[in-house]
Amino acid sequence: MKLLVIGAGMMGSAAAYDMARQARVESVTLADSDTRRVKDAVARVNKLTGSKKVKAAEVDAANPKRAGKLMKGHDGVLSAVPYFFNLGLAKAAIDNRCHFADLGGNNVVVRKTLELAKQAEKKGVGLAPDCGLSPGMASVLGGELVRRVGGKADALKIYVGGLPIKPKAPFNYQLVFSVEGLINEYCEPARILRKGKLITIDPLSEIEEFNIEGWPELEAFHTSGGTSTMPETFGKNVGECFEKTIRYKGHCAMIRALYDFGFFSSEKRKIGKSEITPRQMTTSLFLEKFADDAPEATILRVEAHQKGSVASFTLVDKTDPKTRLTSMMRTTAWPASIVLQMMAEGQISKRGAVLQERDVPAVQFLKEMGARGLEIAYEVEGVGAQATGAGA
Repeated sequence: MKLLVIGAGMMGSAAAYDMARQARVESVTLADSDTRRVKDAVARVNKLTGSKKVKAAEVDAANPKRAGKLMKGHDGVLSAVPYFFNLGLAKAAIDNRCHFADLGGNNVVVRKTLELAKQAEKKGVGLAPDCGLSPGMASVLGGELVRRVGGKADALKIYVGGLPIKPKAPFNYQLVFSVEGLINEYCEPARILRKGKLITIDPLSEIEEFNIEGWPELEAFHTSGGTSTMPETFGKNVGECFEKTIRYKGHCAMIRALYDFGFFSSEKRKIGKSEITPRQMTTSLFLEKFADDAPEATILRVEAHQKGSVASFTLVDKTDPKTRLTSMMRTTAWPASIVLQMMAEGQISKRGAVLQERDVPAVQFLKEMGARGLEIAYEVEGVGAQATGAGA
């Protein structure tokens, strides 16, 4: 199969690396508007894989028509650019009969993408938004847990976070993915299920302690986007469904102060003779203050609670010292790569809207992740545990 990745940043290059390692993938085109960046990324990926499967192309994601021309001749395309480009790229993919996946990042854009489902189905195209870590892998695992506990659950809880191994005060955080995506998580409302009903609540709210072996006491709090389509999919079969972001203790209070003071606002303000939004300034500062290439880790825990028992999947991954791929690159880009390959190969036969929790074959997905060295532990705890299915 021939695959295309648009965006040669951290996630796009990690996806291209994963694709190039697969025997079933004939070639990979990695495209970006920055010629130097994409050439450097291609050279690095080909060196790591010891092949010349990956080739560079220049394309501006803001120009869907030109991107569509590049999609021709490819079996699937992954959007690894900021979320505001995804809708235009999805439309181009449908027009050019190319399966489409993206890393998500915004509830509104995801829903507009899914509104194209009928057009995509007519063209034999699969549309799989929100294919990264969470939503994405977390959604696949969440759907599998609900199935394993019999199709109904009192609660489905997702906890996920990218953390520096050696945190630096005061925020104890380093940037591990798109700054636009990060700010969007911090400033948009969170969609959750509570008592079986879909509600929206403020981000950066309902802080709770989070504990995992080998780590100090952490905290978890609501952010936007993590539940994706799960509330609609599970409906009345799940009483509570939420995703919370994991950070070192005290981080949420500081970010919440920025949120309350309007530092994430997209409303233009005149300062002297210039106009700028607070979000633009915050973006610039986050890039400056949070950027770091120090070793980091990703923690993911997905729990299905049902009648006193808890079935869970847990993953802890760290920066790979050999390839220097961060854990966030591996746990975000590789799940998206796997889903796109599954669509192109027909392992996911669904066309039109492909929902992670419903349409991705979880057992095969777990095998694919394990083959890449990312082992996801399955456990059932509690008296009267009813979870079924093979461990992973």
